[in-house]
Amino acid sequence: MPRKKKTPDFEQSLSDLEALVSRMEQGELTLDDSLAAFEDGIRLTRECQSFLDQAEQKVQILSSNDGKLTVAPFDTEQD
Repeated sequence: MPRKKKTPDFEQSLSDLEALVSRMEQGELTLDDSLAAFEDGIRLTRECQSFLDQAEQKVQILSSNDGKLTVAPFDTEQD
């Protein structure tokens, strides 16, 4: 039985943020709704940044060499 997630994952937070931006771009929200959406957007942005920061830390830990951290660019090209 899969574990229930108590907090959203990166993909869900990013999807929610994209949907929120789309709603705001339509320009049909009231001022109060726009402010509430903006607050939600800030929260979602911070959540996404936190997920990215945690992932970066994990990559740095996995990339450590003899106790010394080696930071190298991520190569996305496949040979």
